[in-house]
Amino acid sequence: MDLKHIRNFSIIAHIDHGKSTLADRMLEITHTIETRKMRDQVLDSMDLERERGITIKMQPVRMEYNYHPALKGTPPQQGGEDSSPPKLGGVPEGGGGTFVLNLIDTPGHIDFSYEVSRALKAVEGSILLIDSTQGVQAQTLTTLAMAREGGLKIIPVLSKIDSPLSRVSDVKEEVVKLLNCNPDEILLVSGRTGEGVESLLQEVIKRIPEPKRTYEKEDELRALVFDFKYSNHRGVIVFVRVLDGRVAKGDTLLFAVSGEKFTALEVGTFSPEETPCEHLSAGETGYIVTGIKKPGIASVGDTITMFKNPLPAFPGYMQPMPVVWASVFPEDADDFAELKLSLGKLKLSDSAFSYEEESSGSLGKGFRCGFLGMLHLEIITERLKREFNLKLVITTPSITYEVIMKNGKREKVYSPYFFPDDGLIEDVFEPWVDLKIITPVLYIGNIMQLLFDHEGEIGETDNFGDNRSSVSVTMPLRELMRNFFDELKSTSSGYGSISYKIGEMRKANVTRLDVLVADEVVPAFSRVVSKKRAEEEAEKAVEKLAEILPRQMFTLKIQGRALGRIISSRTLSGMKKDVTQHMYGGDITRKMKLREKQKKGKKKMKEKGKVNISQDIFLKMMRNKD
Repeated sequence: MDLKHIRNFSIIAHIDHGKSTLADRMLEITHTIETRKMRDQVLDSMDLERERGITIKMQPVRMEYNYHPALKGTPPQQGGEDSSPPKLGGVPEGGGGTFVLNLIDTPGHIDFSYEVSRALKAVEGSILLIDSTQGVQAQTLTTLAMAREGGLKIIPVLSKIDSPLSRVSDVKEEVVKLLNCNPDEILLVSGRTGEGVESLLQEVIKRIPEPKRTYEKEDELRALVFDFKYSNHRGVIVFVRVLDGRVAKGDTLLFAVSGEKFTALEVGTFSPEETPCEHLSAGETGYIVTGIKKPGIASVGDTITMFKNPLPAFPGYMQPMPVVWASVFPEDADDFAELKLSLGKLKLSDSAFSYEEESSGSLGKGFRCGFLGMLHLEIITERLKREFNLKLVITTPSITYEVIMKNGKREKVYSPYFFPDDGLIEDVFEPWVDLKIITPVLYIGNIMQLLFDHEGEIGETDNFGDNRSSVSVTMPLRELMRNFFDELKSTSSGYGSISYKIGEMRKANVTRLDVLVADEVVPAFSRVVSKKRAEEEAEKAVEKLAEILPRQMFTLKIQGRALGRIISSRTLSGMKKDVTQHMYGGDITRKMKLREKQKKGKKKMKEKGKVNISQDIFLKMMRNKD
């Protein structure tokens, strides 16, 4: 197709700013989906996405829009306070006609920033969608910065203008300050009613530039992989933006980074279902069925090229590195093989998480898994439960520490249980994060105290329009995982928003906290904590376990150990039985002998007895995350 009639774009939006609803209206107006097949959040295909109201899996869609500028003219004035019709640009070169609009619906959460960065490389422009009832949010700023670095054309749009809580004038001021743009460039839409959506489609055609190519010949193929999925019958299906050349069914192709050769079993576009076509040309977005059924071959950011005429990979590829680790065990030991198979299947559709087999004396055989962040961990474990019907025990998440031993050896520690004793350590380094928090000024004081409690270092604080402030913070990743998101929402009454990126490694003042039951360490309960919070964390863990652990036949101690000593302890008394209850009258010495015999038995049991901790206890302890 002529490049002049192709527009590739994405939507940048914070969670619950109306991105999925806006996409629904676009699909309706362009007649991409029949009215009888429409449903809410049509591009969110996973039940988990629809339940949470977030986009987890990228979903591209091809829309055909008949644009005739001579007939359409200037769109009518849109609703909302202080609204005025946007000034339209000139008619794009080539005039009107049928335009192909390729939308890539991307996840907005910071865990998937690398995947989003690759998707932004597959488009020439982005719609910056901002909820007119909430204003600019922190995560939106992060994705916007990536789009600007990539040189994308930004179209600012305010959503939910039909809401009685809409603050069009105030939010417009925020956007003008953020983008340094003319207020007339900001469009107003309502995804619920469809108001202003057709005008937005026209502006996409007018403002977003047509695709460009580097190579002219059809056999000079470069296709950027921005996502992929796995099919049991067809293998890995890669989602691509064709940058140069042309790809058709039967072509022999090559992954530039992984070096794997394959034949294209099918090529096609998304409508939004997979629709086969003869070929994909430069500027188009679509899919290629590879037939590959091995994990680790396809990866986001790789480049597909012709096997006989390979071209250099598109720059910017990197291997996503896990930042959060957790061990996953089956509740029933017999499900270990099923868990291993399930992880392998998920790996085929998500190369960003890693796993390796491990064994725990208390939990049995399982897997140590690495994730991009806490949301990524929740998604993978939830998919394991839903898609494969597995019941799992998930240990307390941890991060990677770099430890320098006193003998000079430097090693990375992924599991708290293997964190060395204090006496062996010279130095410990941990990752820090750079945060951006946006909140109403009213809550700044409480948030400052929260940041102090989480070892945050406060940087610049700027006014951000509408009586809101933007706060820059650096903080240990360890503290960010310690319930910081929920505490921020609570402290700011739900109005605070946050974005972050992994920063530098810094020295850490941490230690390993072990929980002992009957003088034995329970590995699954071990964690790495700040030394200054070690006593508090030990008290919480011991108190919780003492509450939920059933009484045993003998008296036992539950202890928290850190910094080379016991710093918290609870005694769980054993069950008692009156061994003389069957005796009536008689010599008192007979009862005394029975009680002494019971006492000796209890003592022997205490010396040799072991406590079997049920899976239910592990689950309750893991759910008690701080």
